[in-house]
Amino acid sequence: MQDFSYYQKSLLKTDWKSGISVFLVALPLCLGIALASGAPLFAGLISGIIGGIIVGALSGSEISVSGPAAGLTIIVATAIKDLGSYQGFLVAVILAGILQLGFGFLKGGRFSAYFPDSVIKGMLVAIGLVIILKQIPHALGDDQDYEGEFEFEQVADSQNTITELIRSFVDFNYGAVNITIVCLILMIVWDRLAKKKIAFFQSFPSSLAAVGVGILINELYANFRPEYYLGNSPIHMVSVPLFKSFSDFTTTLISPDFTFLTNPKIYTVAITLAIVASLESLLSLEAADSLDPEKRISSSDKELVAQGVGNIIAGFLGGLPVTSVVVRTSANVYSGGKTRMSTIVHGLLLVISVILIPTILNKIPLAALAAILLMVGYKLANPDIFKKVFKEGFDQFIPFVITILVIVFKDLLWGIFIGTLVGLIFVLRTNFKNVISFVRDNRNVLIKFNKDVHFLNKPKMKEILMSLEEGDEVFIDGTKATFIDHDVLKILFEFKKSAKKKGMIVEFKNINKSSKYEEIAEE
Repeated sequence: MQDFSYYQKSLLKTDWKSGISVFLVALPLCLGIALASGAPLFAGLISGIIGGIIVGALSGSEISVSGPAAGLTIIVATAIKDLGSYQGFLVAVILAGILQLGFGFLKGGRFSAYFPDSVIKGMLVAIGLVIILKQIPHALGDDQDYEGEFEFEQVADSQNTITELIRSFVDFNYGAVNITIVCLILMIVWDRLAKKKIAFFQSFPSSLAAVGVGILINELYANFRPEYYLGNSPIHMVSVPLFKSFSDFTTTLISPDFTFLTNPKIYTVAITLAIVASLESLLSLEAADSLDPEKRISSSDKELVAQGVGNIIAGFLGGLPVTSVVVRTSANVYSGGKTRMSTIVHGLLLVISVILIPTILNKIPLAALAAILLMVGYKLANPDIFKKVFKEGFDQFIPFVITILVIVFKDLLWGIFIGTLVGLIFVLRTNFKNVISFVRDNRNVLIKFNKDVHFLNKPKMKEILMSLEEGDEVFIDGTKATFIDHDVLKILFEFKKSAKKKGMIVEFKNINKSSKYEEIAEE
């Protein structure tokens, strides 16, 4: 971790602005995910605050942002229902945090390195597409589904991503559409002028300007075009719980009920939460490293420990499970975040705004926030990424595309699993395709092992040996192979024995000739 002066300089230069942008993205997601999970709305805010301040300070990454995750909503909702108590569920969150501490101390974070780069790129693009597809309804004024929904099949309104889009276009809200379009244009122009080093446009983020304009337009609707006014229904607006004082804020905290430790279901829920939350955090960490302009390498073990601490505290304070989240992280990167200070700022803003200015927050139309998220989605799913991965070859492009399709039409974890499986198939194909080379010059034949030879190379080895003809002089070179599988050695020595009867001359070079392998041919 850097010294304080480094963070202080970064905070004053860029991180305070990116912290505001992340805060504006995180606020509706915290509320929406809590709603979808069947938890108190305040629980989502608690997790956002802990993810920002606590996990942000301890994180293994400088730019990763944590909070409640959409990928856990079904698990959380089911667990609360099965346990019959939110207080009991909080005990499972604490236990999950303890397990995550164990994962971190036992160096479990190393498994994140096994996700192929093509799958991570596919995940980022897919998340961008999902953000766009899920935010278009909010941009059109269809706010029946909660903010933060990620799965293709939507639990909240029994729709799916496609049917939701169709419904939104059929019955859209002119007021919301106008706000979205104006906010999008404003942010595009604002960011371009900021890149030209115009001081005013560099002074604060375009997302904050968009929210301000969104509030202004909606208030103008109230006075001049009431039929467009979105504030008549809270479904179209940010809905932050109102607190009269800090003590009112603290009294809403829910405590865990430790009598549930005698309930065996608690431990099943805790293990499930720990595994899924850790996996999502590690995936997000890989994504963060991929997005990081400075290409820093994050500590995955340290991240698991940070997530564990965050979930223990979240459980004690009544919050939802915390994970590192790609949507928040990408918003942080694209708004110029350089260090963990932007993450901490976003957490502090959640605390301050909920206590001091909830009435102002509740004037923000979801359409304005949809515009911000649409910008984030486009940057993640930029068409240039498709071109770049395509140029890297089909062994990269196919896992990339399959990961995207499964995430968009199923969910994140299935997409990563299937994408990684397909990527592994291509790795095996590449590794075993060029293991054995075969060259013929009249009767002279060279069979060369270019790398280690495993049992999966048996079919290729048999195919080559069966193609040899009587009278061939065969030279088999194993110099480059540090390992030759037992089954392959058996085939080679059996072939050498039978070749004499066919008038072939067979010579081995650097093929293990110890007696135990010579005896293979006699088996």
